[in-house]
Amino acid sequence: MTLAFVSGILTLVLLAELAVAGGTYTLSDVIVGEDFYDAFNFEAIPDPTNGRVHVSNYVDSATAQRLGLTVATANSFIMRADDTTVLSPTGPGRNSVRIRSNNEYTTHVAVFDMNHMPEGCGTWPAVWETLEADWPDSGEIDIVEGVNNMSPNQVHLHTGPNCSIPSSINQLGSVLTTDCNAAVNYNSGCGSALSYAPNSFGPAFNAAGGGWYALERTDNYISVWFWDRNSWLTPADVRLGSPIVDTSLWGTPAAYFPNTDCDLATHFGPNNIIINLTFCGDWAGSAAVYSASGCPSTCVDYVNNNPQAFEAAYFQFASIRIYE
Repeated sequence: MTLAFVSGILTLVLLAELAVAGGTYTLSDVIVGEDFYDAFNFEAIPDPTNGRVHVSNYVDSATAQRLGLTVATANSFIMRADDTTVLSPTGPGRNSVRIRSNNEYTTHVAVFDMNHMPEGCGTWPAVWETLEADWPDSGEIDIVEGVNNMSPNQVHLHTGPNCSIPSSINQLGSVLTTDCNAAVNYNSGCGSALSYAPNSFGPAFNAAGGGWYALERTDNYISVWFWDRNSWLTPADVRLGSPIVDTSLWGTPAAYFPNTDCDLATHFGPNNIIINLTFCGDWAGSAAVYSASGCPSTCVDYVNNNPQAFEAAYFQFASIRIYE
C-alpha cells in the first residue's frame, strides 16, 4: 500500500467526518411577521447587480408598506415586487425590496422557513449573507439563489483570493465551480447546484408548499441543507423550531464547503443576512442565460411590459431562526 494511497484514504475519511461533524446551538433570535421590520433595515440603495428595479434603487420601508410590497401578519412576512405597472423603457424600473439584518453573525446556524419564493422570467431572488462594506474580503454565502425560474437552487461562496473547494465533496449537490475568488471567472464563486432536488427553487419549490433552508457556518466548514415541506427527512428540531438544534443529526448537507483549501476563519468576517429580489441585471439579464431559460422577448422588455407576470414574484417567510 503506497503512501499516496494511504494519504488519499485519510483525506476522504477526514472530509466525511467533517461533513457530518455538526454541533449543538441555542436559539438566539426568532423573526416572525412584524419582527422583520425591527430585525432588518430596508436598503434603498442602487442595485449592485444592475437590475431593472426602481431608478436602480430598492424602495425604503415606508414606501414598501405603502405600496403593499411588504405585508406582515401574525405568522408570516411577505416581500414582493410591483406587479401592476407597465414601465417606460426610459423611465424608472420595477419597484422591489432589499432587506439587510441589523445583526451580524459569525459562527451560527440560520434556519429559513419559507412558504414561497419569487418566480417568473426575469426574476433574480436571493437569500444570502455578506458584509457589504468589506465585500468580498469578509466573504459571501449564497443560500438561495437562481434566475428565470431555472431550477435547481445554487449555493455559492464568494471570497478574496486563495480560497477554493475540492471537486469531490461529501454532499448531496453537484459541484459547479471550485475557485471562490470573486475576482476571477466573472465572480461565479465556488459552489454547487442542488441537482438532486428539482423542487429546491422557483415554481417547483412553491408547488411543493415551500420548505426549509438551513445554514451552519463555522471556521472549519460551511454547510447548507434543504428539506421540502413534505420531506420525512426534515429534522424534528428544524420542523418544530426547537430552542436547541443539533446539526450532527441533520444528515449529509446539500452543499458543503470544508476548510481544506480555504482558511474560512480569515476569508469570512461578521456577516449580515440579506434578502432581495431584483430583475434582469448581470445574471438574469445576460442574453445567453435569459435565452437558455426559454423566456420570451428580451429580459428588460419582458419585465417592462408584463407586470401581471410577477404576481407570484414574492417571498413568504414563516420565520427565520438564528442559533448561536
